[in-house]
Amino acid sequence: MAESTTEVLVGGAVLAAAVGFVIYAGQLTGYSTGAGAHEFSASFRSIEGVSVGTDVRMSGVKVGTVTSLDLNPETFRADARFTVADRIALPDDSAIVVSSEGLLGGNFVEILPGGSLFNLEPGAEIVDTQGSVSIVSLLLKFVTGDQSAE
Repeated sequence: MAESTTEVLVGGAVLAAAVGFVIYAGQLTGYSTGAGAHEFSASFRSIEGVSVGTDVRMSGVKVGTVTSLDLNPETFRADARFTVADRIALPDDSAIVVSSEGLLGGNFVEILPGGSLFNLEPGAEIVDTQGSVSIVSLLLKFVTGDQSAE
């Protein structure tokens, strides 16, 4: 009888640890049901290094997640959809850029809030965008002395 009680307790502890791990993994990856968030869109020339699940940040704080990426066949631009926590009101002149965490770090999407008194409605498109900058291209231009981009 004592052995079966011990086995049940150990099994319950293992099950509780597994559930805790699943919840932690969901929070770590930003997986959510989308409740409490508004969806917005933006069109980028290049969104290299960003994928579904990438953080959307303001002032270095995660406020949302990239939910979809598609190539627009008419404009050949990358159309991104992302969520932002509903407690955050975005001015309608906000900009959105693809930023890097450092030389070897990953990319994230950063919202730069504008100064307008009017806010974007949920589902609206942020028009002022700046795509990702390829580090390899920059280094190549530096090494070759190419100044044609100026």
